[in-house]
Amino acid sequence: MKGVKRVLDKFTKRFMIVMLGVLLGGCGYQLTGSKTHVPPGITSVAVPTFVNQTFEPGIEIQFTRAFLNDFITDRRVKVVDRGQADSVLEGTIKSFRISSVAYDKDGFVSEYRTTVVVDLTLKRRDGEVLWKENNLSESRWFRTSSGTLLNEGIKSAAIQNTGALVAERVRNRFFYNF
Repeated sequence: MKGVKRVLDKFTKRFMIVMLGVLLGGCGYQLTGSKTHVPPGITSVAVPTFVNQTFEPGIEIQFTRAFLNDFITDRRVKVVDRGQADSVLEGTIKSFRISSVAYDKDGFVSEYRTTVVVDLTLKRRDGEVLWKENNLSESRWFRTSSGTLLNEGIKSAAIQNTGALVAERVRNRFFYNF
């Protein structure tokens, strides 16, 4: 009886391995991060300073820095000056809004939401538009404190976090959605 049980156990294990392979292969499963879909001929990108159409001073610097950091850290394309780049990623910050979303028991604002709307265009060196996304919107929430200077620092950090989030979304699109 033990011999039959051992044969059945081996058969069951092999059957399960084969079925797992069939299921994973049949459902289109693939490892992420193994392939990129950058257009042919694109090995470098320039990210000029974004255009700021808002009343928030310096937001264009924070967003440009976020995009540069994201592409530099990723290292699948080189970040270079516009004159040397195969492609150019241009951005326009169209709006920036801060809204009160939560209040403390005394009626003071305890949490804000920042919302940023940007237009982005990726072009080849010759000006051919590879993709364009208008009105890309992202929001971040941040808690406040009683100090005005601290609140400005928190707001600045929220803008930086929003820029980093948008940069990551765009980089993922750059590499996976062409």
